[in-house]
This record gives sequence, C-alpha cells and structure tokens, in this order.
Amino acid sequence: MGDYGGKGEELEKKAEKKLSGWGLFGSKYEDASDLFDKAANSYKLSKSWDKAGGVYIKLANCHLKLESKHEAASAYVDAANCYKKTSAQEAMSCFNNAMNLFMEIGRLNMAARYCKEIGELYEAEQDFEKAMDFFERSADLFQSEEVTTSANQCRQKVAQFAAQLEQYPKAVEIYESIARQSMNNNLLKYSVRGFLLNAGLCQLCRGDIVAITNSLEQYQELDPTFSGTREYKFLADLASAIDEEDVGKFTDVIKEFDSMTRLDAWKTTLLLRAKNALKAKEDEEDDLT
Repeated sequence: MGDYGGKGEELEKKAEKKLSGWGLFGSKYEDASDLFDKAANSYKLSKSWDKAGGVYIKLANCHLKLESKHEAASAYVDAANCYKKTSAQEAMSCFNNAMNLFMEIGRLNMAARYCKEIGELYEAEQDFEKAMDFFERSADLFQSEEVTTSANQCRQKVAQFAAQLEQYPKAVEIYESIARQSMNNNLLKYSVRGFLLNAGLCQLCRGDIVAITNSLEQYQELDPTFSGTREYKFLADLASAIDEEDVGKFTDVIKEFDSMTRLDAWKTTLLLRAKNALKAKEDEEDDLT
C-alpha cells in the first residue's frame, strides 16, 4: 500500500490552489472538482474517513458553483458515507443536504432514500422521536412516487417507534391501515395477521378492555381467517387475562405462544409493559382489601 494519505493531501492542496488562482469561472471549479474527487479517493484508501468526508463537501460546493445540483447531492452522499464511520451527526448533516438537493430537482425517490438513512442513524443513536420524524417524511416521499412497498416499510418503523414512545393510538392506526392495504394484495395477504397482532399488542398496552374487544371483532371483519390463527387466540387470551386481572394467566399465555413462535424484543417490551400495568392494578386492589 502506498502513502495514500500523503497523496490525498497533495491533491487537496492542488485543488485549493486552483480555486484561489485566476482562470475562467467554470473551468477552475471543474478542474478543482476533478482534483477533490481524486483526493477523496486517496483519503478513503488510507481510511482517513474524516478527511475524505471533508473533501467530498468541498467537491459538493464546487458542483453547486457550477449549478450541478445532482452531482452536488451525490458528493454529499459520498461525504455522509465516509462520516458514517466516524461521526453520526456529520453524516446526518450531509444526508440532509443531499436530501434537500434531490427534492429541489424533483428526484423524490432519492430524497426518500436518504431521508430514511437519516432515520436509521437516529435509530442507532436511540433517538426514537427524531427517527420517527424522518421515517415518516421518507414514507410520504416514497408514497408520492407510488413506491408503496418502501413507503409501508417506513410506516412500519414509524409505528414501531410510536409504540416504543407509548404513542399507542398512532401505532394502532398505522398497523391497521397497512393490514387493510395488504388484504387487497395476494402477495401480502399472509402478512396481515402479523400487522393485526402488532396493533392488538398496542391496544393491550392502553389497557382499555372494551377497545381491545372491539378491535378483535373489527379484525375478524377485516380478515375472516384471522379468528382461526394463533395470533388471534394469543390476543384473545391476553385480553381475557387482563379482564380477569390474572397476572399468572397472562404470563402463561405469553410462555405458551413464545414456545411456538419466538417473540422479538419489541413485542416482549410491550408485553412486559402490559404485564407490569396489570400487576400494579392487582397490587393496588390487594392493598384495598
């Protein structure tokens, strides 16, 4: 391996010199762009990710001077991908610049893609409020381009974060909406029970037994096969345990379902919340007697 870092610095200095020197307006930015691009590649080969990211931002600025917004957006994406290795905040900033430029030139599909990337970075940082915001915006952008599958994937993430943030009505509305859409698609019909299960678990966390019972009836109307599924029985048995205020039964129902279908971390979190609320209610009533 050669001294790629040193080569990168040399090319970056040459590019800076081009910009500060005399020359026709357009040509000096084109010449500098070429040198910045080569410098960034050299920095990447030396794994100098911060330096590569910084040079890609300079490259983006050159493209903006030349009014090449698509190329500028692509340079911001390259910068973001370098910064992802060192600084989530810098990566988000660059993806945001790329997203805005793609929106300006009507490339909404690309804007949606990088909006989703920002959401994923916030998710990794455990900032679910901001992650939810960017996934929601991404879903709207994908939907405006009729990319329904990608839009629904983003909406599922919004529902997931909404439930984590205890915004249960929002999560329920999204899962039910996706379930309704999926009923009209032969390829997606099989996934309806999963969406209805997620919606039902969010209802359980609200602790309103009337709302849970009404939802189960609505889900049977939406999908007549749902009442014969393990997911339906699971929700119905959990609702029954809540109605009877029986923590032991609630726990047994979860264990039985989990032994057949492994519960993921998200579902486990919601069920634990519902169980703790039920236990608190049981303890409260014990204190009164």
